[in-house]
Amino acid sequence: MAEVRRPTLFLLISITMVGQMAMNITLPSLSFIAQDFGTTEAIAQLNLSLYLVGTAIAQLIFGPLSDRYGRRVIVLIGSVIFVLGSVMCLVVPSIEAFIVGRVVQSVGGCAGIVMGRAMVRDMFSMDKAAAMIATLTSAVVIVPGLAPLLGGYFQDIYGWQLSMVFVAVVGLIVLAIAFHGAHETLPVEKRHEANFSQLFDSFRVLLKNRLFNTYTIQVTCSTSAYLAFLGGSGIVFSKIMNWGTPAELGLWFLVMTIFYISGNILTARYASRIGTHRINLIGTSIALFGVVVLTLVYNSVGVTSFTFFGLIWFVGLGNGMCIASGVAIAIGADKHRVGAAAGLSGSLQLGAGGALATWIVSVLLTETPYPLILTMLILCIGGFIASAIGARILNKAKI
Repeated sequence: MAEVRRPTLFLLISITMVGQMAMNITLPSLSFIAQDFGTTEAIAQLNLSLYLVGTAIAQLIFGPLSDRYGRRVIVLIGSVIFVLGSVMCLVVPSIEAFIVGRVVQSVGGCAGIVMGRAMVRDMFSMDKAAAMIATLTSAVVIVPGLAPLLGGYFQDIYGWQLSMVFVAVVGLIVLAIAFHGAHETLPVEKRHEANFSQLFDSFRVLLKNRLFNTYTIQVTCSTSAYLAFLGGSGIVFSKIMNWGTPAELGLWFLVMTIFYISGNILTARYASRIGTHRINLIGTSIALFGVVVLTLVYNSVGVTSFTFFGLIWFVGLGNGMCIASGVAIAIGADKHRVGAAAGLSGSLQLGAGGALATWIVSVLLTETPYPLILTMLILCIGGFIASAIGARILNKAKI
């Protein structure tokens, strides 16, 4: 068998970050999008919730299709769709059409997210994959972490439309990079037929896999807590608490990203030494600690911008440890269905968890930050419990 040419880390970062960047860049502009289209903030917030739904549904398709046709072709198709969606967002006349454009954008962007993980899992064992995914994520989140900061400045300079121009240009650059550098990681002899019957068969098998289920629940809860924060903190910061401008909010997001990157660095450094599942449990514990303390502080003396974001930074650090490690375990639970596992895990993570969490927060978050804090607390408790169960499964199996 010919040696598989490995995509470069730069390529993996490029295809993975573009969809996440596009999702985050509008966060400081939600109130202004609502104002420009003459609608409510709750409706404008749907551009984030439905972005997650589009990503979730597309992952169900792209993952299994990549098991049949390979990773490269899915990356290229997704990149083209992403650029088309970005252009749509620039020329739409209504909030409904804007949301449709965002969904198209999300469908294209998610291809890189799924394929980045699948390519890594094609090339590495579980512990090495966890370290690689952590390294990839720590690099990838720099750009999505900067996205709210850029979006805030773009909003101050010209408006959210400038953010969409920027995203479209980046999408074209990533398409060119992928065309020249997205080498195939799944040899033809390891592929298998993909049709709707087999697609659902793959999902059915995975949903009977206890290890896959446990860590998918953990990653879903942990990611949803983070996405609920992303979706709700802008409303808390700018409207409910009136703590500052969109650009200032972007700076708080940037610091959150630094803590998330720190968690990924710790995972990359120690996953192979102490075990991926132990890193995962430590991460969920740190995240839960931050939200528990935030809940107690809010109920006793109230919060300032520093105490609110400062305690949420523990969630960033913990999630940097537990999301990458949880993903590596979940998508490696069945070595014959890595692409399907990446798609299903990511779909549940963003659709069943993230979209629902951001929608709940957008509906309930009107007068105080408490609905956001309570939502994050419940999700972090769920993530910790799932991680503890998963660690027990792996310890018994001596993996």
